[in-house]
Formats: sequence, structure tokens, C-alpha cells
Amino acid sequence: MRDRFIQTLCQIVEKDPRVMLITGDLGFAVLDEYRRRFPRQFINAGVAEQNMTLVATGMALEGHVVFTYSIGNFPTLRALEMIRNDAAYHGANVKVVSVGGGFSYGALGISHHATEDLAIMRSLPGVTCVSPTSLGEVTEATKAIAQTPGACFLRLDKDKGPDGPTDEPFVLGRPRVLRRGHDVALIVTGGILSEVVKAADELERVGISASIYAVHTIKPVEPGRLVEAARTHRALVTVEEHTIHGGLGGLVLETLADAGTCFGKFLRIGLDGCFSSVVGSQAYLRTTYDMDAASIVRRTQKLLLS
Repeated sequence: MRDRFIQTLCQIVEKDPRVMLITGDLGFAVLDEYRRRFPRQFINAGVAEQNMTLVATGMALEGHVVFTYSIGNFPTLRALEMIRNDAAYHGANVKVVSVGGGFSYGALGISHHATEDLAIMRSLPGVTCVSPTSLGEVTEATKAIAQTPGACFLRLDKDKGPDGPTDEPFVLGRPRVLRRGHDVALIVTGGILSEVVKAADELERVGISASIYAVHTIKPVEPGRLVEAARTHRALVTVEEHTIHGGLGGLVLETLADAGTCFGKFLRIGLDGCFSSVVGSQAYLRTTYDMDAASIVRRTQKLLLS
């Protein structure tokens, strides 16, 4: 996803001299082409993510559109006060890009596991939060937030899912229906879509018809698609490589409650009430914390039989 983001940003920067990229001293192999082509629209702020955010806010208030770029929690949680008090509060065009959502950097331990960022960032007033599920959505999301006024958060994953049908265009805030079923709606954000697609295929093989809803925008969200999912399926299952508290599962429940929509059985799959203290690959951690394809199948079957 990070490569697709940089490719798309290069296309944007080429046409818009206002756009800047500030990195927290990383990504040089990925950023080599960008630095070579756009040296006047690039800053390395060093390992100083809080200062990076302040510099970005200052530049944004002077008319620039500024993307800040670092890994995991560093551009978000480490710089949270600056995002809140400076960028978001002043409506500055600062686009916070986190490379390595969820367990992408699983082998580096909890400091690099981004598992609370969606909940925290979507709680900030005026911040648009985007968590693409596929490469196509990365492209569209990058273009969209570059044109969206105010602070934005773009959460990129090491993994990715398929782009899905072309008749489901990317619209900021509108979930995409990637597959139609009638028994259970699997509602997903981020690159863990890859596991959800495998799970949906296996559920079909055992006689359970599954829809897939890709919620690429965590804030704002149009309620229509989620209301539709609740009304047309026996069960809803949300899947996120993130804590289940305040993330996608919370978003869906809040949206349905606010819309006054009744729904049947509901399950949130994600990190449940614990820190991800285990170290290992992204795939290993998904299995460990019961959010890989096999776990999704098993837990969905149990939900439907309960």
C-alpha cells in the first residue's frame, strides 16, 4: 500500500505545487523517486514526529497541503496533542499518513503495533479517517484526502485485499459492497480484507452465503449501506486489525443505533480487551488473536448457530 500511496502522491504533486511531503526520517528506498523529482516539496523532519506535525500545520496555514509520513503509531499517537490542538483545531490541511496499520510491523513488538489509532483519530472533531482495503482504494483515498479540507488520517497496511467489482466506485464516506450474499454481512476495514475474502469463500463452501462490505472510510460514514446490511442479513460480523473498542465495530453499532435500525446477531472480530504482546509476523499475529480467515469462519459459524 505504501508504494501505491507514493506513486499516487507523485501524480498529485506533479500538478499541484502546494502539496508537500514531510517524513519522520524513514522510507528512503520508497521515497527515492519522490525526493529526486520533487526536492522542493519534500522535508525530512528527522525522528521528531511531534515537531513534524507542528511544521506541517504551520505550512498548511500558509496555504500548503501537507502530508506527514511515518510508521505505525509514530505519526498519530506520538504526535496526538499536536494533531488535536494545532492541525485539527485550526482546520489545517495536514494529511497524517501512517504506514503499517495493525500488525504490519508485528515482529517489532507492541510499540509498532497500531491497534488503537482508528478509535483515537476518529474521536477528533473534524478529522477525516480513511483505512483502505485494497490498492485501488489507496489510490482513490490519496486523491480524495488531498482535495478534502482540514485534517485527515490515512492508515495504510502491509497487506491488501482485492479491489472488488468496478461498478462499486470509491466515494469518500460510502462503504463498497464487494460481494452480495444473504446470510451474513462481513464488514471490514483495512488490508485484513484479504482474510475476509478467504473466509467468505470458505463459508460459501459450507453453505453460508456471505456479503462483504468494505468500509474504507471510518469517518465520516454514510449510514445507508450499513443500514442495508443490517436489514438484509441474519448476522453482521465486523473485522478489523485493531481493538474492537472504538474502531470499526463501534462505528457500525453507533451508526445503526443512531439510524434507529434493528439488527440480528452481531460479532466484532479484532483485538479484544488486551495488548498485542505477542511478537511475530502479521499473519502469525492474526492467527494468534483469532482474526485470520479460519478464525473468521469458525466464529461466524458459531454466531449463526447460537
